[in-house]
Amino acid sequence: MRQKHVKGDLTVARGSSGIVAGLTAAAVAAVCFLAYQASANAPDSVAAPSAQTSGPTAAPSAKPKPTKEPLAVPGDSDAGARVVYALKDRRVWIVDDAEKALRTFRVMPSTVSPLPGVYRVTSRSGSIKGSDGVLIEHVVRFASVDDVVVGFSAAQDDSMASPDPTAKTGGVRMKRADGDALWTFATVGAKVVVVA
Repeated sequence: MRQKHVKGDLTVARGSSGIVAGLTAAAVAAVCFLAYQASANAPDSVAAPSAQTSGPTAAPSAKPKPTKEPLAVPGDSDAGARVVYALKDRRVWIVDDAEKALRTFRVMPSTVSPLPGVYRVTSRSGSIKGSDGVLIEHVVRFASVDDVVVGFSAAQDDSMASPDPTAKTGGVRMKRADGDALWTFATVGAKVVVVA
């Protein structure tokens, strides 16, 4: 009788393990189905793999190029104490012997510009009337192109209007405060470097 009872228990145990295995398989299938449904209905921002995901197939990210300081003294502008005039940038730097920019500022170019190169301040005038008829001050001349004298100056009314494109003028205009600083620095014989 006892053996029969044990045999019956084994039969029940085998039947229970089959039920448990069946329920487990059904549960796994249900979870897989629900996961598929969730991924199919998810918005693209969630469903799509992240571009930042790293793995063996992820491409190495490109290192950002170091940005050049926009107001840094141009590298091709000679050395030593000098005034640097960048034609394309329409900017002037006043640079000391230690290669430190003491001041930088925007300018309005004239219709006649000198070629890139090294020049020297040839003459200065405190206050005169410019070739365009505007009263100017702190005129610092440093070049001559086809009989047109080129120099820095500031309009006494502090304007920096574009020059008449039909007139041949050599005045590179700046604000009065910048003209004051340039006047103090750029004495006769001072170096002026023009860069493209």
